[in-house]
Amino acid sequence: MSFLFMKTSLEGLILIEPDCHFDERGYFIKEFEKGEFLKNGIDIEIYETFESMSHKGTLRGLHFQSKFPQGKLIRVTRGSAFDVAVDLRVNSPTLGRWAGFDLDERNNCILYIPEGFAHGFLALEDETVITYKCTDRYSKPHDSGILWNDEDLAIKWPLHLIEGELTISERDLLHPSFRTYLKTLSLPK
Repeated sequence: MSFLFMKTSLEGLILIEPDCHFDERGYFIKEFEKGEFLKNGIDIEIYETFESMSHKGTLRGLHFQSKFPQGKLIRVTRGSAFDVAVDLRVNSPTLGRWAGFDLDERNNCILYIPEGFAHGFLALEDETVITYKCTDRYSKPHDSGILWNDEDLAIKWPLHLIEGELTISERDLLHPSFRTYLKTLSLPK
């Protein structure tokens, strides 16, 4: 089995096409192989995994941890989502830039988000299921975020693809702006 690793406009952020086998029985997908990932510059240890289910029009993010930053492997296993990563690395030439990707159960792509990025997504179908493989533990006291519709980030969320209102948690609506984040320099260099 082989993987296709595709670099993006943000250094370290990698879109991965796993090797998928489909036949009359269904499918078989290999999501991770340490050796192949190492050969392609992704040196990670998986600490914990999560799965979320979101209804169409649910927007989660933009999340990061100020301590115990997490690298993540993100994959949509059911439905579809517009997945976003924002570079928060203090010394990065792309600090404050974002990249967005269409992830769905049909393309099976995996997004590798390294430590030092914020992450968020917009569910584009009902019952969209996303799996997260994280490189460090979830730490509630260090759970942080940036406002999803921050003017300086100017993320182009595909809101035209959903009908009705967005569903966003109160917590996510109260995240600070990117400018406020820059004043705190919450992430390590």
